[in-house]
Order: sequence, then structure tokens, then C-alpha cells
Amino acid sequence: MNSLKIKTIEDYLSEGKSPEILFWVGCAGSFDDRAKKITKAFVKILNSANISFAVLGKDESCTGDPAKRAGNEFLFQMQAISNIELLNSFNIETIVTTCPHCFNTLKNEYPELGGNYKVYHHTQFINKLLENNRFSIEGGEYKGKKITYHDPCFLGRANNEYNAPRNLIKKLDAELSELKRCKSKALCCGAGGAQMFKEPEKGRKEINIERSDEIKDNSAKIVATGCPFCNTMLTDGTKSFNPEDKVEVLDIAELIVKAKDL
Repeated sequence: MNSLKIKTIEDYLSEGKSPEILFWVGCAGSFDDRAKKITKAFVKILNSANISFAVLGKDESCTGDPAKRAGNEFLFQMQAISNIELLNSFNIETIVTTCPHCFNTLKNEYPELGGNYKVYHHTQFINKLLENNRFSIEGGEYKGKKITYHDPCFLGRANNEYNAPRNLIKKLDAELSELKRCKSKALCCGAGGAQMFKEPEKGRKEINIERSDEIKDNSAKIVATGCPFCNTMLTDGTKSFNPEDKVEVLDIAELIVKAKDL
């Protein structure tokens, strides 16, 4: 990460400054090797747009989303209150995250515990940068190519955000080839509700395989998503594809970085 400009919130405070945003990296973006690539891609975009941002670094903890989805409300509140006390001590106002699970929890579940922030998913924030002429996307590597998009549950159905990621794909001058089940009728990747952390239950077919079969039926060879969990599940689900059906699963931030050669 030597080429990336990253400061912690303590770095800003020691300089007597405040960052524009706090980048909430999330557990996946911090520890999962595949999701780290998404983290780096988004940082490259922030650097390219000259956004002053901070991370919590070693002080960042889990939002508590997995605990809450698994039914452990007590553990969730312990984690959430600890995070809120930390965020409030730094006077954080705006948070951006690449994980829809973190996004949903910070945006919708922290306020009742005293954590009130402006929270953006990274696709929403990148769109905001485009609208304010602080960043630009011009076709590049994906111009004219077919890209399909998988809607993460906590970004789409839970928060009604369908346009931001699609707008970014279209800005790449790519052809958006929708899956049969998309937007409000999209199918979960199989990781939601803390299912990411347990073995699948018995059934006709695992959900990520069902979703991957729908991807195989689409003519696009690139699958975009905006969630590290979805990325993992769809990558695993498409591993068994024959060579002629092979697809590449990428986060939208990664698509933009590749297109702009950042």
C-alpha cells in the first residue's frame, strides 16, 4: 500500500485538521484477501479525486451486523455502543463504506443508539463525486462490453438503492445486461443474515449456485457487484463453470480503477 495515501483519524487530529469523510473499511475489507483488493481500489478512487479521508485503523471494530442477524441482540448493542462512543469522540459526521452490511447497520440501526451520521455506500459516494465534477469516468477498457450487475440485498431491497451502481456501469460506456431477477426481485447471493459464517442447510441447491446459474444464462462475461460478501459467494458459485461460460466477478470500484488505469 506504499503508493496509496491513507491516514488514520489520529493523523488528522495531530495535524489539527478534520477529514471530509471517514472510510469505514469493514471486517471483510480489512482481513479477507479478496476484499482487500476492493478496499485498495476505492482508496485509489479517493486519492484520484483528492478526497481527504481517514480510517480508524486498529480502532475499527465490527459494526455488529453478523451478531444482530444471527439473533444476538445483546452482543450487537455492545459492539454498536462501543463504536458509537468512538465515532462520537472523533466528531465523525460522514461515513463511506464498501460493504452494504456495514452501510445498512451504520445508517439505519446506529441512530437509535446515539450514532447519527451521514452514511454512504461507495457507489453512492462515487456518483456524488461525479455530480460535483470531482471525479470522471470515460469508458476505457470496458467500452462496449457487456456487464451484468448483481444487486446486494442490503443495498437494494433494504435501502432502495438501485440506480447508483448502474449509473457507474453505464458511465464506463459498457452495455448493462440485466439478470432476469434484478432490482427489487433480485436473488440473494446466499451470504445474508449471517449465513456467510455457517454451513449451508440441506436443500435442493445452494443459493449462490442458483444465482450463479442465472449468471451463466446471461451473455455478459463480467459480473459487477458492490458487496464483498456477494463477491465471495458469486466467485465460489461460478468456479465450476465450463471455460466457455467463465465470468469475472468484480466490485464496481475495481471496474472503475481498471477502466481508468489508476
